[in-house]
Amino acid sequence: MPATVGIGAQWGDEGKGKIIDHLAERASMVVRYQGGNNAGHTVIIGDTVLKLHQVPSGITRPSVAAVLGHGMVINPPALVEELDILAAEGISTDNLHISANAHIIMPYHILLDELEERRRQDQAIGTTKKGIGPAYTDKAARSGLRVQDLIDLDRFARRTALALERVNLELTRVFNVAPLKVEDIVEQYAPAARRMAPYVRDTGLFIYEALRREEKVLMEGAQGTMLDIDNGTYPFVTSSSPSAGGAVQGAGIGPTWIKDVLGVVKAYTSRVGMGPFPSELTDSIGDWIVEHGHEYGTTTGRRRRCGWIDLVALRYAARINGFTGIAITRLDVLSGLDEVRLCVGYRLPDGTVLQEYPSDTQVLAQVTAVYETMPGWQEDISAIRTFDELPGNTRAYCQRISDLLGVPIDLISVGAERNALIALRWPI
Repeated sequence: MPATVGIGAQWGDEGKGKIIDHLAERASMVVRYQGGNNAGHTVIIGDTVLKLHQVPSGITRPSVAAVLGHGMVINPPALVEELDILAAEGISTDNLHISANAHIIMPYHILLDELEERRRQDQAIGTTKKGIGPAYTDKAARSGLRVQDLIDLDRFARRTALALERVNLELTRVFNVAPLKVEDIVEQYAPAARRMAPYVRDTGLFIYEALRREEKVLMEGAQGTMLDIDNGTYPFVTSSSPSAGGAVQGAGIGPTWIKDVLGVVKAYTSRVGMGPFPSELTDSIGDWIVEHGHEYGTTTGRRRRCGWIDLVALRYAARINGFTGIAITRLDVLSGLDEVRLCVGYRLPDGTVLQEYPSDTQVLAQVTAVYETMPGWQEDISAIRTFDELPGNTRAYCQRISDLLGVPIDLISVGAERNALIALRWPI
């Protein structure tokens, strides 16, 4: 049975957690394939609000294997804290599986992330300061530590000592801060190492065997396509690949195992941190969307920048990911607006209108959005469960998004609750 990939189509915060949670009901395995605890996926079950950062959204379903793939960077103490929160809610984590090859976020990664952002001053990228970038930097430099190093504490101490020979030089000579000690790091991480050890395995083989048995495997990305290290608004990006290419790499399977690629599309656009954002609204409507959508980061608590849906960027995301369908989320947030707009082009300072997303971030920073305006709707749509029951203007808005992307709609989320969903097609 081929796998399905759920991908954020914008700058993250599209509501992937809820969509993955729904799709997980039909899957035997959910694989988180990249990123770390800079992600924030919210799942609402009745009165329970779960804010997941590293554990896959499918963890709430005991029959579903929840896999942390080797493309991730894992913060061990933070992961244990997340497991404790799940246990307190009565949610078992016996179905958790952690890749032995996933890299570890070390205390010095978090410290360096904060120091480097401070050094950049007004050129700061706007990272979550969780150590994600420095951890991926060490991975690429072949000096990182992996989960398999962590669970062998003697090896962990030796590898940490070797790493600190370089790291402490940077801390003391570049940033003028005190060096770190091996024994302090080992003491901090040892409880997490013991807690994680029973879950550690070769997850690449585990996923492959499930696919060979024709089980339904669901791949979950963090962040969004426009934050992709290769394809996003560089340098205002994350340090891994949330796109479809990153899914196969981070899970350790071949691309021919992927059948469906579901793009999760927020009914408007948002992003956290710095970087160009052509359809951003800095007026009262932007404020209205922020408040009605409760647009504050799950991980950072920062207010998100919001704007109209950007079809130029979404066409680009559809092109590089090969979307077979889209899930439109947060549609209910737009209820109450007299009109809604869609960004359908970018106007350059010389008047030229671009229909395709520019590869040069400096060009993107100069453009202004070209809008198409459609009538809004006033109705509360949160209780609606079929497409035909939606108000006519709402249906027209969704259909216009689909038409401009050339991608069919699979799912529509009309509220925060777990069952507030309209299914046109289940892509798994």
